[in-house]
Amino acid sequence: MSSHGANLRAVPPSLGDGYTAAQQADFRADAQATLDSVFAIEPYASYRGLFNIWLVDTASAESGISGDPTAGVVRNTALSSYFFCEDTERLLCLDTSKVTAYANQAPASDIVFVIANSAKYGGAGYSFPTPPAGASYHGVATMSSDNAQSYLIGAHELGHSIGNLADEYQYAGYGAYPYPSSESVNISVTPDLGATKWYRWLGEQDPTGSVIGAYEGGDYYETGVYRPTSTSLMRTLASTEFNHVGREAMIKGFYAYADAVTSTVPTGTRVRANQKLSVRLAPVTGLSGLKLTWYVDGKPVTRAAGRLSVTPAELGATRAGRRITATVTDTTAAVRDPAVRAAATNSLSWQVR
Repeated sequence: MSSHGANLRAVPPSLGDGYTAAQQADFRADAQATLDSVFAIEPYASYRGLFNIWLVDTASAESGISGDPTAGVVRNTALSSYFFCEDTERLLCLDTSKVTAYANQAPASDIVFVIANSAKYGGAGYSFPTPPAGASYHGVATMSSDNAQSYLIGAHELGHSIGNLADEYQYAGYGAYPYPSSESVNISVTPDLGATKWYRWLGEQDPTGSVIGAYEGGDYYETGVYRPTSTSLMRTLASTEFNHVGREAMIKGFYAYADAVTSTVPTGTRVRANQKLSVRLAPVTGLSGLKLTWYVDGKPVTRAAGRLSVTPAELGATRAGRRITATVTDTTAAVRDPAVRAAATNSLSWQVR
């Protein structure tokens, strides 16, 4: 097991399945290649610095995955991964209780990647509002190791696990949407553009090459349900981009598990007026835009904006009881919803003694 990164980041362990003890080097190589490809896609690329990825060696008794190449093939593997889940060949499911046992080897895991030793096309995304028994993680994404589209499957499935995004494709014959609403931000039951969940993005040119609007069909149904763009990674793997709505949801999901600012000085403690308060910003790039502001008793100290190390005295706070706060907000243009902006903001506070 190896680690990268620091505390207060999202902790996704990467587990292998269908790799024997002698194939663990192959697992590590496959995991690195797959994750590098996933993290080349936005918004993963810009926010990779929020992730602290652990590789957990997971030895299986047999090499390969059940259901590969046909439904009758059964292999003894550490996580019991199998294709043909729910009679759908490409659906790659597993035993979450076994996942939990291995994921717990990584500290406080949030999301789990499972790389299955197979070239077969497939994957799945699990989301858990409440973690499974004995677990800390809220989502699992499965993908095969050696299919040319594996990384796109992984990026798509993590869209379910991290962003709570719905699939934007439909199946022929499913007909009208049978539900009064959807919890997912990328699905609406109204064609009224001003009433869609993504009204803030209407008319914008999208990374997918589409224009944000209301396109009928999605969440598996053909009519009475709408998606933001004609195409996206949540609709087809022919698209390698999330749309604006998906990007915003993913960024919200990232910040649900990670903070943009941390400090080695324990928060909530009383500090001396001449004590250095140093903070560290997450190493995010690209789409992100971190803004650091220092406050004394809730009032911003503009001359200290952006400084990574200050003393209370330098902020004009020398009396006991004054409260010092460092707040970081991600000002990224990829976020327009005020609720998401709030989720992308975190603060650290101390009191002068």
